[in-house]
Amino acid sequence: MNKVYKKILVCTLSIWTCIIAHAQSIHFSQFTNTPLLTNPANTGFIPDGDYRISAHYRTQYSAVMNVPYTTFAVFGDTRTFESEDQNGWLGIGTSLMRDVAGSSALSTTKLYGSVAYHQILGASSLLSGGITAGWVNKNINRSKLKFPDQFDGRFFDSNLPTNVILDNTAINYLDVQLGLNYAYFPNEQTYINGGLSIQHINKPKETFFQSTTIDVKTGGPYNQTIPIQYNIFVNGSFKTNSDWILNPNIHYNRTTGTSALALGCTAQYNLSGDGGSQLIGGLYYRLNDAIIPMIGLNIQGFAFTFSYDATVSSLTKFNNTYGALELSLVKIGLFNNADQQRRRPLICPKF
Repeated sequence: MNKVYKKILVCTLSIWTCIIAHAQSIHFSQFTNTPLLTNPANTGFIPDGDYRISAHYRTQYSAVMNVPYTTFAVFGDTRTFESEDQNGWLGIGTSLMRDVAGSSALSTTKLYGSVAYHQILGASSLLSGGITAGWVNKNINRSKLKFPDQFDGRFFDSNLPTNVILDNTAINYLDVQLGLNYAYFPNEQTYINGGLSIQHINKPKETFFQSTTIDVKTGGPYNQTIPIQYNIFVNGSFKTNSDWILNPNIHYNRTTGTSALALGCTAQYNLSGDGGSQLIGGLYYRLNDAIIPMIGLNIQGFAFTFSYDATVSSLTKFNNTYGALELSLVKIGLFNNADQQRRRPLICPKF
């Protein structure tokens, strides 16, 4: 790859990430393993257990940047205040995310708390509603940024003057998200779940510029608020026999001017016969962006999953299809013995 073009691409990625106020939300390809990030109504919705703890790591752009983008997140949620018949309960949870763009030019920290209420309706349906609220901090290390007007034709020289002026290098704001969730489980072999969430409903202000900054596209003041984002998902779980469970999924999000669609399927294979050990495999496609194979292993409630984003967009001319690597570890467990699990209304197919 031509070094000049690579440098220009690196600069473009850095400026796009650090300067544009309407930056993309932190996201993971393994969206089924990050339920609290997908929808606050998923908080405490744990069909196979009382609590869930997870950790996730993602690295991307390593093929086009000297230092790749990295994202780390931890989540935890639990069921509480259950009714005597266990048909209604409250879910509470928390999540912490840390994202570092390239050589630490831009770092993002997000700390959220979430709560949801779940009510089983009749014998085969569940309705949930939840809210997430939290603190977001973004920091720019200006010394690690290079701007287009510092390109001398061969290299980016940070000693050259630039017309780009950042009024702030650190910002903080409150972020709020609402969500609804519906699940249908007519029998022990079938489970369908769908939900809608709305992010940034309080439209927080996110900018490193002053309010007087002019948007060159509109000629007016720059819109500093984060636009509302809508997320829709549909999951399914179908037990075909004693050895296989299939899990098709689709996830769609949309905000002002942009949208993303991901869909695919994973399968669980019963390795041990009693469900204690399961092999996980699957394939996803993010429209006009990446093909995402996935493989993992679940042993006694610990699920470790690895996925790889193979780029199929125009970025392939720069990264040779090498998009991102992602790892996740999820633990689901019970506070008490197996009797509690047998008393709980069955929601999701299991071995």
